[in-house]
Amino acid sequence: MYKRVVKPTADFFAALIGLVILSPLFLLIAILLFIANNGKPFFFQMRPGKNGAIFKIVKFKTMNDKKDATGQLLSDGQRLTAVGSFVRKTSLDEIPQLINVLKGDMSLVGPRPLLTNYLHLYNEFQNRRHEVKPGITGWAQVNGRNAISWDKKFEYDVWYVEHISFILDLKILFRTMLKVIKSDGINAANEATIEPFSGINKI
Repeated sequence: MYKRVVKPTADFFAALIGLVILSPLFLLIAILLFIANNGKPFFFQMRPGKNGAIFKIVKFKTMNDKKDATGQLLSDGQRLTAVGSFVRKTSLDEIPQLINVLKGDMSLVGPRPLLTNYLHLYNEFQNRRHEVKPGITGWAQVNGRNAISWDKKFEYDVWYVEHISFILDLKILFRTMLKVIKSDGINAANEATIEPFSGINKI
């Protein structure tokens, strides 16, 4: 009952109310990133959702598109703008995903949607993360986020799939707010983001 009816209904209305309340902040960040990123305030990318269905995720764009002499994009750390760094540190880059929640592609709580080119790398256990809608925040996010290993991330994701409940979702949302306030676990050690998943981690 909770998974099929209550959770998606609550997601829709919470996302709608959240977008209305945050609309002034949404507009301000969009303007600042428009200036910082040469007219590109948003980042769009295809991601796998529930049952592996592909959808287009939207986030605030925290990195510019600067390239080296050979035409290759610079490292994430080099492309992270000052405005983008603040937006990422405060997790404000996730706000546009409320649109994905309204569309039904995502939930407020669930395993984070990863890259589509990881799909063929998952083993049976890891692929279970796609049994539910991906979320803006999740059990892995409140237990280390990008500062934990891929093995641990998948372990937390599948644990959530097996224990999903109203109380657990409330607990995750509360712990997410604490994480955001402390800016805890945003990056992996010595990286602007987490290392790419190579498929070598098999649980």
